[in-house]
Amino acid sequence: MVPPRSERNQEGPNGPIRLDDTDKAIVQHLQADGRMPYTKLGPLVGLSAPATRQRVLQLIESGVMEVVAVTDPRTLGFEIQALVGVNTAGGVDNAAEFMAELEEVDYLAITTGRFDMICEVVCADNDHLLELMNLLGTHDSIASIEVFSFVRLVKQTYDWGTR
Repeated sequence: MVPPRSERNQEGPNGPIRLDDTDKAIVQHLQADGRMPYTKLGPLVGLSAPATRQRVLQLIESGVMEVVAVTDPRTLGFEIQALVGVNTAGGVDNAAEFMAELEEVDYLAITTGRFDMICEVVCADNDHLLELMNLLGTHDSIASIEVFSFVRLVKQTYDWGTR
């Protein structure tokens, strides 16, 4: 089992992981179609299907990539998506641990600038969002929150490539 992204090493034993052109091509093709069979992917990147499978497994095990299904929350009945800016009371670690456990939080980053943390939340409706904001507002490690509800999601992509 691959550990969560936050628990993986961000570098290999000799520094940042370097991808060769074949690795980059594999990532780019899987970003376009994460279900592409190795028998189709292999010829596109110049490898046999078994060699392609091995490369994909190495990329996953090293934490370079993961292959996941991405859902659209609206189609599943979640009407509200929002970004939440959080300022903490004391250290940021306690607040981050607390928020990382919340089911509604699907993205959480400790940041610099105006907020100590930024997270994205997905809620069923406005009442659900209000309950979540009340929970956050009463937690000892959270000093303040600011909510930015999505009116319309214009672009969301996961194909930034490998550069």
